[in-house]
Amino acid sequence: MTPRHPTHPQRIRATVIGAGAWGTALATVLADAGHDVLVWAHEPNVVDDINERHENRTFLPGTHLDPSIRATRDLTSAVSERRLIVSVAPAQHTARLAAQWGPLAPRDALVVCASKGIELGTGRLLSQVLDEALPAALRPRASFLSGPSFAREVAERQPTVVVVAARDEAIAEEVQHLVARPTFRVYRSTDVVGVEVGGALKNVMAIATGVCDGMGLGHNARAALITRGLTELTRLAVRLGANPITLMGLAGMGDLVLTCTADLSRNRTVGLALGQGRALEEVLGAMPQVVEGVTTAQAAHDLAARLGVEVPIIDEVHAILHEGRPLKGAVERLMTRALKREEV
Repeated sequence: MTPRHPTHPQRIRATVIGAGAWGTALATVLADAGHDVLVWAHEPNVVDDINERHENRTFLPGTHLDPSIRATRDLTSAVSERRLIVSVAPAQHTARLAAQWGPLAPRDALVVCASKGIELGTGRLLSQVLDEALPAALRPRASFLSGPSFAREVAERQPTVVVVAARDEAIAEEVQHLVARPTFRVYRSTDVVGVEVGGALKNVMAIATGVCDGMGLGHNARAALITRGLTELTRLAVRLGANPITLMGLAGMGDLVLTCTADLSRNRTVGLALGQGRALEEVLGAMPQVVEGVTTAQAAHDLAARLGVEVPIIDEVHAILHEGRPLKGAVERLMTRALKREEV
């Protein structure tokens, strides 16, 4: 019997919307799969670098890109006649960009959102953002990719395992087979909410863990923050309709452990600097890429408050980042909360 999805899928025309480190890394995955890959970038110098030097010196320096990967600043040419559209725009720009490129895309295109975050002001997950921004025909064809995956290691073909979720499992399965490579294994899921919440909130927890490490609080404290952080993101995800088991997987525990413990994590780096006494504006000013956890901390804090979900670590991170609360006292506040049973 012929398999439904061949091991070597047919070559397709694919576009990556967003040429940050993660978008550039995903472009390499798609090119390795044999697809015709076009990258849309906002920055003219990034477009020129990719087309002329086969490198993204701004966001992923030192990584050679296959010469077949091309870049453009024209959204119309980026998405027209494209079978697969991968959106990797920063979370706070996803709605605006999707509203621009959505009407230009083929109605039978597959859409993969690989961004991680919660929309500020509305508290919407990116699936909800795309449900409003995209044409009706594309909404059920959207999927959401997450999991423990640093861009540089993906671009270097280091073994990486992720998950793609769609409401229709057939869509997730189709994307799974188009994207998977020997060094980029893809699982599938239908729990869109669980995959999204895990991917978004782990960035906030990475900032908290970085602060902990920067203050020299030790390994016990780090382990406690990661564990209780998992409880918080599970609690909020379940309140939004997720399956709690999803948060034990790649988009939950997997991404949380990676982002909270590894030096390549931008969010942990910000927390580390704060814990060492540096100012947030100074730290962010020295980083070329968006640090999603900073904005997500505010969006998650507001969303949890509206839903009545208890998230003390997220609340502390929000207060430190956005209310000017000093680090001194944060540990005591968390450690002296009312004693209770351990539960989600």
